[in-house]
Amino acid sequence: MAALLHPSADSDFASPAVRRLREDLALALRAAAHHGLSEGVCNHFSVALPGDAERFLINPRGLHWSEVGADDIVLIDVHGEVLAGRHRVEPTALFIHGAVHRITGHAVVLHCHMPYATALTLTVDRALDPTLSQNAMRFMDRIAIDARYNGLALDGSEGERIARAMAGKDVAFLANHGVIVAGARIAHAYDDLYYLERACMQQVLAQSTGRPLAPVDAALAARVAAQTLGEREQSDLFFESLRRMLPAPRA
Repeated sequence: MAALLHPSADSDFASPAVRRLREDLALALRAAAHHGLSEGVCNHFSVALPGDAERFLINPRGLHWSEVGADDIVLIDVHGEVLAGRHRVEPTALFIHGAVHRITGHAVVLHCHMPYATALTLTVDRALDPTLSQNAMRFMDRIAIDARYNGLALDGSEGERIARAMAGKDVAFLANHGVIVAGARIAHAYDDLYYLERACMQQVLAQSTGRPLAPVDAALAARVAAQTLGEREQSDLFFESLRRMLPAPRA
C-alpha cells in the first residue's frame, strides 16, 4: 500500500512525543540487527501512539533493520492504512501487530525470528523453561505458547488468533515460527527481547551437552522474576548505552 499523508496524522507524526517514539523504535531495530536478532528485511517492531490503541508506528517494508532511522518509521492504523511516512508496510505486519495491539492492549509489540528462541519453538516443549538460567527466571509466569502453526499471517483472523493465544501474557512463543515480546515501553520490551534470546541460547547450549538439566524450584524462579522486574533502571541504562553505540544513520 502506498504511503498517504492524513492532515491529523501528519501533526501527530511530527509531534515531539511521537518523534521520540520513532527514534526509540528505530534504535530498537538497529539494536536487534546489532545483536543478531533480525532476519533479512523481515519481521516487525511496533509501538502504539500514546493513549491510542488504533494507530501505531512500525518499521517499513524493505529496509534492513541496521539502516532504519526515525524518518523511516511509518504510522498506520489497525486496519492497515498507512497514515504517515514515506514507505510501505509488509502485509503480515498489519495483521499480527494490529491484532496484538487491539486485543491485548500492549503498547509495544516486538516480533522476530531470533535464532535460539525460534529453535525452542521447534521442540515438543515449544518454549523456554523459566526455571533454568537466571536470565530465564525473569520470564516466570510471563510466557504464553501458541502451539499451533497455521502458515503466514496474511489475514485478520490469523492475527487475531495469535493475539488471543497470548492470553494476557507479554511473551509468546509461536510454534514453528518465532516470538513476540510485548510491553509498555520500548526500552523495557527490548531489554526483555535481548535477555529472552540469551536465556534461550543458554538452554539450547545446555541441552546440546546431552547432560541432564538442573532446574530450580518454581517458587525461587518466581522470586527472581520479581527481583529482576522490581525496578527497570538497568533496562533503561542498557537502552541508553545502545543509543550511544548505534547512532541514527544519516538521512
